[in-house]
Amino acid sequence: MAFKFSLATVLRVRVIAEEREERLLQKILYEISQLNRAMRETEEAIAASNVTRLADRFKPVVGRHLHVSYGGVEELRQKRSDIEGQLEKFEQLRTIQVKAYEAARRDREMLTDMREEKRGVYDVALSRSEQKTLDDNYIARRGRF
Repeated sequence: MAFKFSLATVLRVRVIAEEREERLLQKILYEISQLNRAMRETEEAIAASNVTRLADRFKPVVGRHLHVSYGGVEELRQKRSDIEGQLEKFEQLRTIQVKAYEAARRDREMLTDMREEKRGVYDVALSRSEQKTLDDNYIARRGRF
């Protein structure tokens, strides 16, 4: 008789739920990494603009070019501010999703542990049964001779 776990269907559902929560967490972590990359790129662009402006400070410049330069830096700062807001939002989502994932994992692990425990009991009972059969066969053969 094969091992049957009565809660196998529930375990499968919980595994699926855990995988779904993990995928959502991975998506959030990917978005956070993309936002961090965009933040680095924006910071680098601001720094490059500042270096260029400092290098060109003693050169004669048309006022319009200077105004465009400051406008570009202001635009980059606004972009950085927007990215910071999005990053904060995704960090909050990450915190919530980590809790949801941990709960799903705990639920799945509880059933997995229960299944392993039942499997261990089943294996011990099966082993005893097989040993009893071997013992009975040995005694039966020994009694014939």
